[in-house]
Amino acid sequence: MICILVRHALVRIAARLALLGVVAFLAACGSLPAYKQMPATLSLPPDAATPLAKIVAASTPPGEHSGFRLMPLGVYSLDARIELARRAQHTLDVQYYVIANDGAGGLLLRTLKEAALRGVRVRLLIDDLYTASTDQMLLALTATPNVEVRLFNPFCCARGSLAGRFAASAFDIHRLNHRMHNKLFIADGVMAVAGGRNIADEYFTLNSAQNFIDMDALVVGRVIAELATIFDGYWNSEEVYPIAAIVQPYAGRTVMASDFDARVGIGGPAPKVVLPPADVLGYGPIGEEFDAGRVGFLWGVAHAVADPPAKLRYMTGEEAFATSVTARFWQQLLTAENEVVLTSPYLVPGERGMAGFKQLRDWGVDVTLLTNSLAANDEPLVHSGYARYREKLLTEGVDLYELSPARTTRNKRLGIFGSSLGRLHAKTAVVDKRLVFLGSVNLDPRSATQNTELGIAVQSPQLAREMLRIINISKLESAYRVRIDPPTGKLEWLSMDEDQEIVLYDEPESSWLQRLKINLLGPLVPEDLL
Repeated sequence: MICILVRHALVRIAARLALLGVVAFLAACGSLPAYKQMPATLSLPPDAATPLAKIVAASTPPGEHSGFRLMPLGVYSLDARIELARRAQHTLDVQYYVIANDGAGGLLLRTLKEAALRGVRVRLLIDDLYTASTDQMLLALTATPNVEVRLFNPFCCARGSLAGRFAASAFDIHRLNHRMHNKLFIADGVMAVAGGRNIADEYFTLNSAQNFIDMDALVVGRVIAELATIFDGYWNSEEVYPIAAIVQPYAGRTVMASDFDARVGIGGPAPKVVLPPADVLGYGPIGEEFDAGRVGFLWGVAHAVADPPAKLRYMTGEEAFATSVTARFWQQLLTAENEVVLTSPYLVPGERGMAGFKQLRDWGVDVTLLTNSLAANDEPLVHSGYARYREKLLTEGVDLYELSPARTTRNKRLGIFGSSLGRLHAKTAVVDKRLVFLGSVNLDPRSATQNTELGIAVQSPQLAREMLRIINISKLESAYRVRIDPPTGKLEWLSMDEDQEIVLYDEPESSWLQRLKINLLGPLVPEDLL
């Protein structure tokens, strides 16, 4: 018996040594190309004769700065991107953290290829973290004339899975922890879509299992030039590589192009996005207004900001924060005199954030936060980081709400969720009913010092009114209000159903196993990794 146990122990030790040897071998082989041949290109000046430029000109009142159309409804937001790509005549500059290998991702890639075949110059920039299932499709797309695809901060090898990629880059984790979280879509240099949505079914209420409440805006006006400059800065940065320098093709260009066409349905009827007649704000599908030659926008003075692409490459954590969108976001929040209302799906304020909220409350500013409940959060360990600050936020007098998956499913005003799990993904803020901030930034350590982010600040009471209307729908109809019960000092979750107040005393809609995992693992995870 002892011999058997010893033999088993030796086998386990040998297996572990072999695994370590494989990891060390892969890591030793894991390096990016030393040289990348990548000519710099810049945004092209807009052509006033293009259809999109004519629509913008016809829609812009004299003297206005920048115009916005909020898109809280996922299918409307997807449709806006497809309409822009189909109507573009000169350029499409597209930048995303995720483009999934699903219906929404395939539809976008198909539409980009069709635009390129019409002669539109397509520049597509993707973060490389989640490309294991799409990198061959992206490489195949580059066989199309007028298309160029680049990867932000790519993995070197073992690209078939995320685990394999990290194993092959075991000694390069510091670099690979730096990701591009920006989301931006610019058409003909005159219209853009910016906000919180990636390109995947769940961002457009097309996923049967889970879907996000999110926010984008269709943008025109002077801020487009700032967005184009931001895109160029990323496109030509040291962190970016042409996809052909990283991804090895599985077949010849002709075969890959044919496989791409079959996957996205090139040559067949174009998929139709089923659209309701109007969204919660009363707007119809954007294509109808494009056809009419004029779009209704809300106007204000706007400015776009983004983290430098080389964030952390030459910076300490404090330097990265000082140049971050998060820091500028806080600068905007701290101009408040009366009220701050914000949504953040991944809310880990940290000591710096808590100091900011305390300062606002000391000034007498009302602060309302909407975030995910444990049941709604797709990053449970991040929820543990938020939970560390929940009672402190309430003690400071912050009005705190957590999204309820069940209530979101019943609330049809922001999309038809069916039986899918509803989650919050919108990153927005409204200050004093006059200043709106939207973009990709979360109030968590990763956005502050690791990821790059994009944000737009808009001075517009009209836009603020619409944003508050949307936030209030989620806050009042799809969320729990969290409070501390004075007699017991314990947390309570409140909701109103059929005019009756319901009070819960545990993390609502979560299982005991979810709560156990958070309680056991949450304290072990360093906050700067959340």
